[in-house]
Amino acid sequence: MISILLITTPFLFYLYTYAPVDSKEWDTIFGTISARKFNNVQMYMHALFTKVTFLLLTGIWFLTSRNWWKYAILIPLTMFLFQLIGVLSYELDYIDNFDFWYSLPIILPILAFLIYISYRISKNNPDSSDLMSEVDKEIKKILSDDL
Repeated sequence: MISILLITTPFLFYLYTYAPVDSKEWDTIFGTISARKFNNVQMYMHALFTKVTFLLLTGIWFLTSRNWWKYAILIPLTMFLFQLIGVLSYELDYIDNFDFWYSLPIILPILAFLIYISYRISKNNPDSSDLMSEVDKEIKKILSDDL
């Protein structure tokens, strides 16, 4: 299922090209799509599907990542989410201008958590020096001809 989603993202990104350029509304089989505060439907669809595509890709990346730093992916995910809300909102006149400031209360705790985890991991303890020496020995063994 994830592979199918990843394969369809380029098509999803360029779906806006099928929307009419000279119209404020577009009747489709899914319903009528209006341009809202955009100049035409194609501009609205471009803004909408750009945000949806990047939100989908970063969401898949976050859900499938097994690294300890995967929570750093929440920062662009939050930004894309706020940008998508800005595109969907009727009241916002300036899309992508203030999204960073609105998402800052979510981003700051994530950054603090990542800095703390990074500090705890990089703290020098006796086990890490032993592990580093074992890694160095293994690298020298692989690079030598004595396999």
